[in-house]
Amino acid sequence: MSVLRWKSFEENEDRPDKPRRYGVTEMRGPHYTLLTQNVLQDIFESMGQFVDGLKFSGGSHSLMSKDFIKEVTNMAHQHDIYVSTGDWAEHLLRRGPSAFREYVEECKQLGFDTIELNVGSLEVPEETLLRFVHLIKSGGLKAKPQFAVKFNKSDIPIGGDRAFGAYIVPRPRSTEFVEDVDLLIRRAERCLEAGADMIMIDADDVCKYADSLRADIIAKVIGRLGLEKTMFEASNPRTSEWFIKQYGPKVNLYVDHSQVMDLECLRGHNLGKNHASVLGSSYFLF
Repeated sequence: MSVLRWKSFEENEDRPDKPRRYGVTEMRGPHYTLLTQNVLQDIFESMGQFVDGLKFSGGSHSLMSKDFIKEVTNMAHQHDIYVSTGDWAEHLLRRGPSAFREYVEECKQLGFDTIELNVGSLEVPEETLLRFVHLIKSGGLKAKPQFAVKFNKSDIPIGGDRAFGAYIVPRPRSTEFVEDVDLLIRRAERCLEAGADMIMIDADDVCKYADSLRADIIAKVIGRLGLEKTMFEASNPRTSEWFIKQYGPKVNLYVDHSQVMDLECLRGHNLGKNHASVLGSSYFLF
């Protein structure tokens, strides 16, 4: 039986130490599953060296006590793991213009290192989005805008005028969403120019399912933004396998806690024919 040769770090290159600029593994925190402080402690102690970041998905931190959040962020920092908010900032807009600045300060006090901005949910003008990035950076935190490949049709410039910073006359909100990869990339580039540290690509319509991966979109995004500045969600082991197989171990991925060990094995040398050969090593912990 033949064994596939996977893309890997150079033979004389070890896995980079944390903090890593590439090959980042961000782990989903409490959201779809209940992770108690003891469970997180077990995960960090057993495989914390493979985890770069912990993300509180879906605004889950808003339902937790501040004391608990501080305990979790402190625990993560002890293992050199950064902590990121999920897409929650959009819920603050109804509280007025000063609410976002207060949110940044609160996140800093709670021990968060990164604030994620779900661009689709925020539904703010581009200049407002860039101002949010500046506010996050001036607050001493990292900014990670999250983009989807589909945009509300009313947000897409008409008449061919898509220059950076071009004024777009507001139009009534549409219920139709249109795929526009070039617009995603242009807005992501502006965020990076404004100081954003990483661009998160929404899995929907791109890489949510291994059988329907949009390799064309992924290649275009990575080609324009760079491997180091992009992160993709890998919702299952097969998706992780595809990314590592296509782009090597330096690709940045966001995965469930149950996939961390499997992903680290996939990032290594001379693996077997598929992810099933290493799945067993990741399940004994849970």
